[in-house]
Amino acid sequence: MHTDPKEPAMAVSMNPYLHFDNASRQAMEFYRSVFGGELSIMTFGDMGAEGPVPPPDGVMHAYLQTPDGFALMASDGDPERPVGADPAGVSISISGDDIGRLEGWFGALADGGVVDVPFEKQMWGDVFGQVTDRFGVRWLVNATAPAA
Repeated sequence: MHTDPKEPAMAVSMNPYLHFDNASRQAMEFYRSVFGGELSIMTFGDMGAEGPVPPPDGVMHAYLQTPDGFALMASDGDPERPVGADPAGVSISISGDDIGRLEGWFGALADGGVVDVPFEKQMWGDVFGQVTDRFGVRWLVNATAPAA
């Protein structure tokens, strides 16, 4: 905890880091098409790996910075240790008050995926939906209800 007002606070952040079985490049290019932004991809080959494990064209680290300030990172998993199902039950949540933008993202994420909960008004007053995209990532999208 930072308590000394004379010393500057250190900046920290928490960002989702996704792991895929050889689909990081496709997934991150898809997310860039949905959210926009700058995508950088570093392969294992860029770092001198000659394969076959890890494959030189495999994604060692991908980073997407969006115009909305989102940061999303990903890499391809170890081919000898498949990522498999999501044992932690982790979802990525996006929320805000721009219902049009959120609805657009929801629709784009649903393309090739599965809508688990339709994007519609919920009992708590917000518009909410849940979608599992074509790469198996679950997204929770919530548009806050306008203040009464």
